Amino acid sequence: MKPTLVIMAAGMASRYGSMKQIQQFGPSGETIMDYSIYDAIKSGFSKIVFIIRKDFAEDFKNIFEPKLNGKIETEYVYQELDAFLGTHAIPEDRKKPWGTAHAILCAHNAVKGPFAVINADDFYGTDAFAKANNFLTMECREDLYGIVAYNLNKTLSDHGSVSRGVIEVGDNDQLAGINERVKLYRQNGQIVYEETNGATFPVQEEAKSSMNFWCFHPSIFPFIREEFEAFLGRSINDPKAEFLIPFVADQFIKSGRGSIKVIPTSAPWFGVTYREDAPIVQKNLNDLIEANEYPNRLW
Repeated sequence: MKPTLVIMAAGMASRYGSMKQIQQFGPSGETIMDYSIYDAIKSGFSKIVFIIRKDFAEDFKNIFEPKLNGKIETEYVYQELDAFLGTHAIPEDRKKPWGTAHAILCAHNAVKGPFAVINADDFYGTDAFAKANNFLTMECREDLYGIVAYNLNKTLSDHGSVSRGVIEVGDNDQLAGINERVKLYRQNGQIVYEETNGATFPVQEEAKSSMNFWCFHPSIFPFIREEFEAFLGRSINDPKAEFLIPFVADQFIKSGRGSIKVIPTSAPWFGVTYREDAPIVQKNLNDLIEANEYPNRLW
């Protein structure tokens, strides 16, 4: 079975200040998502599942359906606050989505075989999709998932600190852990992360970073459901608590259910964390088009 690509596009884009998932960056009005979908089709993916909010579903579909009709199968699922809550009620002060792992859970009925998960507003590159497709087709199974790893030094922003998951690689290229660094930046030519008390610590230049490009077997769904129920028991009344993919991945490894392979990619990564990053994204895309990596018009 050819793999499915799941695109998480239900975030609120709080730091950026707009719905950046559908902002046009390419020369012919393409979103960053368009490039991911183009690379996915070229690499052999057979279906796109969009995870979106119901309140902008119509606008979203009007943008993507005319482009993708006849090119690849599409399906839309909604990340709603009441999904999978069971007997729990939505707390009155809960406004933001439950997090990326909950988003994946919302897609469980739309995914039948091995699948990849990405963010809507990150550019991942051709090499990343080719390697993900190869892993999902040839290696992925119930006890072996994958994560595409980027060079951390190529994922920083010139306009402020970024939050990154720094990958710890164990034996046989297995994921040993992901250290969430919420304030990473370059200082005096060196990558550092800053703790809440202001202390800074160096990070190796060759460190690998998670950009939320995961490769999963559908066996992940019942596991996420178990973990989400436990999360609700612990954190339902914390309005800022999030149920995130790296936590689920860590629990998967620690529980002995299986392992996660680190899949390094040479692809360039770029994204829009701050509004000031937008011109850089446009320039990077134009450079790739001039290098004949992509056509001037994707569709």
